[in-house]
Amino acid sequence: MLDDTDPGTLTAAQLSRAYAEKTLSPLDATRAALDRIERFNDAVNAYVLVDAEAAERAATAAARRWGRGEARSPLDGVPVSVKDLTNVAGWPTRSGSLLSSDAPCEEDSPPARMLREAGAVLLGKTNTPELGWKGVTDNRVFGATANPWDTALTPGGSSGGAAAAAALNMGVLHQGGDSGGSIRIPAAFTGVFGFKPTFGWTPQWPPSTAPTLSHIGPLARTVEDAAMMLNVIGRYDQADPYAMRGQPEDWGEDLGEGLSGLRIAFSPDLGYATVDPEVAARVREAAEKLEALGAEVVEISPEIASPIDTFQKIWFTASLVLYEDCTPAQRKKLDPGLVDNARRAEAWSAADHFRALGARAALTQALERFNRDYHLLMTPTVAVPPFEVEHDTPPGSGMSDWTEWSPFTYPFNLSQQPAASVPCGFTEAGLPAGFQLAGGKHDDVRVLRAAHAFMRAHPPRFPAVPDPAETA
Repeated sequence: MLDDTDPGTLTAAQLSRAYAEKTLSPLDATRAALDRIERFNDAVNAYVLVDAEAAERAATAAARRWGRGEARSPLDGVPVSVKDLTNVAGWPTRSGSLLSSDAPCEEDSPPARMLREAGAVLLGKTNTPELGWKGVTDNRVFGATANPWDTALTPGGSSGGAAAAAALNMGVLHQGGDSGGSIRIPAAFTGVFGFKPTFGWTPQWPPSTAPTLSHIGPLARTVEDAAMMLNVIGRYDQADPYAMRGQPEDWGEDLGEGLSGLRIAFSPDLGYATVDPEVAARVREAAEKLEALGAEVVEISPEIASPIDTFQKIWFTASLVLYEDCTPAQRKKLDPGLVDNARRAEAWSAADHFRALGARAALTQALERFNRDYHLLMTPTVAVPPFEVEHDTPPGSGMSDWTEWSPFTYPFNLSQQPAASVPCGFTEAGLPAGFQLAGGKHDDVRVLRAAHAFMRAHPPRFPAVPDPAETA
């Protein structure tokens, strides 16, 4: 539940209304967000850069605009964070890499520029693994980010800093990036909402290491807030050569429509995955709740082979390109896990890579076929609950790579379809679980509609403080 008496816990929608009604100032909200960062960041290491002076200047300017009735957008004066893979003018982009420089960037990337032009207050940058290469968040520049529900555990990644910040409302809206699950994994591990839009609908530049897999998107406490952020960053921008047109005029246009008439295919395992029993139970309960809310939910067992080999051949080859472009001295500074992946890719030929591209096309075709009979596809977001921090895989699991414990996320990067992680309760140990909703390409509004209906009927809980004895 949200405390509507504390500006540090309000949603973007609530803040925007309060600004319009002149019951709250952007400066109040920004100072409350900065206070929460000061109180909580040492425990979770979500932020790697905070620019309080710039934030207060931006908030003061926003307050004046609201006072004159000249707000730039509903996000004018709303505190936001940016992932440390995204360029922001005046701030360095370290990307969690020892190869990076602390020199400030000269210009904004598209999401940062769009947020700034909308009047949003940029608070700082959130942590990521080196170049976003894995599904947890630690690096040799800034260290590891911890899960607010239990700081001995990982929040997931690679947008783990953004997710931890969202769970503790250290800022209201948080920009993430997702090349294989990097928004949805940490959303599930921290109990917040995360959304990966249709590829090309949220522009970015410079490109990621695997540009045709990467999607920019929001992490937030509510779907309404995520839609508000998408109304700003979900616009065509020619700076991105992969950008596409056709975005909805209002990303939240169907949020009030409910679930009646929606036919949802529910797959507990996509036909190939093994899921932790407690996670599986929470997701099955969520499927029953969706049905109780008016959706038709049909359990299916799709005939899809695991795409892990396809994804790894593309993802690890991107690491190999990075590795080969480094000098021997630079290679010694790279994350050892990233280097291991690059070295695995050395054994593959160009023909292997092209076969992977063909398999990717076949998978996309298979996933798009679901839209003939179903509006949405539901799965777990992640196959495991959060595990120990500074581990790439659950200790003792026998797994060697993060793609083994997150088999549900990267298929939808390969297909470039929209997908969300929706919080759906807790394990017996009090750790969050999430389910994934995916739609056909350009069905983003429908995914948001269904996620909002579920979260409105079953509001999530958030940690009042890191390692909470109670939740709020």
